[in-house]
Amino acid sequence: MKKRSNWSVITFLSLVPLLMVLGNSVLIPGMPEMQNEMHVTKFQVSLIITLFSVPAGIVIPFAGFLSDRYSRRWIVVPSLLLFGAGGIAAGLAGWFIPHPYTTILIARVVQGIGASGTAPIAMAWLGDLFSGSQRSQALGVNEAGNALGKVVSPVLGAAVFLISWYAAFFIFPILCIPLAAAVWWLIPEKKTSQSKQTVLNYIKSLGPVVKREGRWLSVAYLSGAAALFNLFGVLFYLSDLLENKYQIDGIRKGLVLAIPLLVLSVTSLVTGSLIKKRKKLMKWLMVSGFAILGAALLTAVWLTSNAWVLVALMSFGAIGTGVILPSLNTLITSAVSQEQRGMVTSWYGSVRFLGVAAGPPVYTWLLSFSSGVMFISVAVFAFVCGLLSLVLIHPKTQGSGSSEERSVPMKRSIGRHRARV
Repeated sequence: MKKRSNWSVITFLSLVPLLMVLGNSVLIPGMPEMQNEMHVTKFQVSLIITLFSVPAGIVIPFAGFLSDRYSRRWIVVPSLLLFGAGGIAAGLAGWFIPHPYTTILIARVVQGIGASGTAPIAMAWLGDLFSGSQRSQALGVNEAGNALGKVVSPVLGAAVFLISWYAAFFIFPILCIPLAAAVWWLIPEKKTSQSKQTVLNYIKSLGPVVKREGRWLSVAYLSGAAALFNLFGVLFYLSDLLENKYQIDGIRKGLVLAIPLLVLSVTSLVTGSLIKKRKKLMKWLMVSGFAILGAALLTAVWLTSNAWVLVALMSFGAIGTGVILPSLNTLITSAVSQEQRGMVTSWYGSVRFLGVAAGPPVYTWLLSFSSGVMFISVAVFAFVCGLLSLVLIHPKTQGSGSSEERSVPMKRSIGRHRARV
């Protein structure tokens, strides 16, 4: 592809995770208002996040298999439209139904199923189309798109919630339809030679991946889930704290929440440009990122009395998250050949969604003991993930000068599959 074409492909496919992120992040600023309007508990309102993320996490592997067997395009585009349809259903329920809580939860499940075929498949699609340093750069932009969605969403959500507490649900169909059209018409697709393999043969083909690389992949998956678990748990906690303790609400609250997310977005973009094919650097960035994140969370134990100091700490922690995620994305998408990439990246996307789903309710439960217990617990979790990354992830330096890229970055190669762009 030409350079200009490259950037148009990267841009549109990076808008897919941006839109997917809005599925949760755009609602966070309005959670206290939604809780009051629907007369539900804090835990019940957190389920609006959880029941979007859990179905997505469950369905993502199936979406990955279908994208490997048939087509990335035929999974991403219908998924975007289903995502938008769920938003319409949730918005109309809030508008017209006197007690809409249950209907909104059902609509959020529908949205989650739609979201399952968006960001993880877009990541695999970029992995198909690019290799080497171009791949790491593309995936850095992709993760930055994910983070940018988190930056935009608190401000956008806070602004839309000024209209009504259910108006944010209508954002999804407004954005999904034009993006689905752009993806359908403008993104090329690389055909796979195994597009018609049976389910049984497909599962068998993943056996060597699990046997040879399962240990480090399991750590990588856990790391991705942990990073998103802490990010959304902190955002949920900050949103409630800013409004109820410091009386910072509306667009002001959205702007405050956007600060750590902007740091995350910029860090992801820079990291993706720097790591290229240096897989040892990716490992050490992951270890360092978890150390930074854990230190920020642990320090917050003693500094929750000052809102601005807490936001500054969470912004420092966001630097850690911003170096972890692009490194993970590149390692995982490079771990297998194109024929298996959809499934492997989909499992990764699945655990990321489950991390998002667990964040708000687990943080709420830990907070019921004390803020100190909450921050110490999640800091220890971050440190453990960093230690596991240090011990169990062993990247292999990849040679240069070859027209082909070996598809596995770790100590042992997975078969003889090679990805050519």
